Amino acid sequence: MIRTAAVVGTGLIGTSVGLALSRRGVRVHVMDADESAARVAAARGAGICGRPQEPVDLAVLAVPPARIAQVLAEQQHQGLAQAYTDVASVKSATAQAVARSAPHRPSYVGGHPMAGSQCSGPLAASADLFEGRAWVLTPGTETSRAALNRVLATVSLCGAVPVVMEPRAHDRAVALVSHAPHLVAVLMAARLTGAPRESLALAGQGLRDVIRIAGGDRALWTDIVASNAPAIAEVLGELAKDLEALARALQELEVHGPGTDDAREAIGALLSQGRTGWESVHEPENTSGQVTLSIPLADRLGEVDRLVSAARESGIGTDSIRLRWSQTSSRLSARLATAPLAAPHVRRRLTDSGWQVSVEPATP
Repeated sequence: MIRTAAVVGTGLIGTSVGLALSRRGVRVHVMDADESAARVAAARGAGICGRPQEPVDLAVLAVPPARIAQVLAEQQHQGLAQAYTDVASVKSATAQAVARSAPHRPSYVGGHPMAGSQCSGPLAASADLFEGRAWVLTPGTETSRAALNRVLATVSLCGAVPVVMEPRAHDRAVALVSHAPHLVAVLMAARLTGAPRESLALAGQGLRDVIRIAGGDRALWTDIVASNAPAIAEVLGELAKDLEALARALQELEVHGPGTDDAREAIGALLSQGRTGWESVHEPENTSGQVTLSIPLADRLGEVDRLVSAARESGIGTDSIRLRWSQTSSRLSARLATAPLAAPHVRRRLTDSGWQVSVEPATP
């Protein structure tokens, strides 16, 4: 049971943790080296600004990966909490640093909520940020059961789903699904620097989708990339091979013309591979393990557009929506495909928006 907590670091993630816990009745104290950031977090309802007078049940360290071990040691020496966790997106280097410097390792559990935004700071925070999201935990061999239980309770209060992983496995996974994609977005955005205004005027939603996350905090992402460099380099190395193969095919088409079979086959194969990867993330309707949300639609103009808009706000793209006409009831209904982890969050948001939502069981 978590009754009191402290959040050290009031950026996007730390403030969101404070908002989520405060909403569930936890007495939260928010702390930050930048007092103005802590004041903003407190003003938004994330907690009480300042250090608690006695140890809290759990302290959440929401500082960059390279500072976790130092801040943990400082706060443990000062007796801030009974248990500690962090939200850093790199775990191996953090675990090694903690092992060297933490005065009391059993009270610490490594953590990483798989949620975020291209925006940063306490103003971008949301109490719903972690709803239905995976929250990775990396307990060590010395971690106490009491500390782990406190962290598990906190993850639950934030609406997230705990996933236990080994630190190296976590770092390899996030290099593939988070860190390398962020750098690819940055590289594409960098190509736009100095581009003619008439070219930029043609930019549509596709380009904005590609570069959306490139607006992240420079200092934070420099720290993240440096802390997980080997795993990221491996992913980017494989990507570089694909880019070289694609460039060769394009150059061949330029020299020999668009009818060159080998070049066209190479491009088609890459596009097919990309489509397969896209499907593995988006889980279209024929993918096993999904949850389907069924919603009846009223027979009035604009109803479908209204649902599509609400679904997008809940994280569901149009590719995961299917419309069906029932001859029996003479009405249209929508079926939304979503991942099991996200289904409760999506259903709650749609229900709160006034939609009648029923849940079909996950397909076997």
